[in-house]
Amino acid sequence: MSVTPEVLFVCVHNAGRSQMAAALLDHHARGAVAVRSAGSTPAEEINPAVVEVMEELGLDVSQRFPKKLTTESVDASDVVITMGCGDACPVFPGKRYLDWQLDDPAGKTAEQIRPIRDDIDARVRQLLSELV
Repeated sequence: MSVTPEVLFVCVHNAGRSQMAAALLDHHARGAVAVRSAGSTPAEEINPAVVEVMEELGLDVSQRFPKKLTTESVDASDVVITMGCGDACPVFPGKRYLDWQLDDPAGKTAEQIRPIRDDIDARVRQLLSELV
């Protein structure tokens, strides 16, 4: 693992789950972890309801944008966490891979997304405790 662990969160659209996870880990790690997110088929923008539920925690994801998953981003990461992207994520030896089974927030209301956000937050805190 790198001196500063590098974590990549991957979902299909990079507009919900992976963006929430990246923002939460970045917030909790306070620079101790390098964090990225990407999608196998990126959306045009972050889900507005995701922006809303993250603002409730004081985290502004409104200026973030969905990014395309690249082989280079996976290769540069120590830990790759997939969230429903199927086989789209390349596998490299020596990397730690986790697959988090989470509901997709696409098409859901803020009220329906809050439990997903809270589940991601708990998982991110556990991951952070293992990394630092």
